[in-house]
Amino acid sequence: QAQLEESGGGLVQAGGSLRLSCAASGHTFSSSAMGWFRQAPGKEREFLATINWSGGLIYYSDSVKGRFTISRENAKNTVYLQMNSLKPEDTAVYYCAATDPGWGSYVNSRESRYKYWGQGTQVTVSS
Repeated sequence: QAQLEESGGGLVQAGGSLRLSCAASGHTFSSSAMGWFRQAPGKEREFLATINWSGGLIYYSDSVKGRFTISRENAKNTVYLQMNSLKPEDTAVYYCAATDPGWGSYVNSRESRYKYWGQGTQVTVSS
């Protein structure tokens, strides 16, 4: 059974950094595009970043461009989100997701393109 598990969340002060990891099991996602999303209380889930299967295509939302960096290690079946210059408004539950291999060559910001989702990890940024 394919599973994604996020880790690395926690409490950090504004201006600090965190690195989230998303480890896949039960399935090889090396042909899938991967994405990071977040959902703050009372808000809809928001796209943050996506990377295609090779890592050659990356796309960010305007809200995190220049502060967050997505990367992947296919040999470890893991994708990362390095988050710098964190702000209180970055507080949310962060989710990783994977597409079917058919979408793997593209960057995908639409939730509907993602078939597999992790359970999420909480990130809290204090002011």
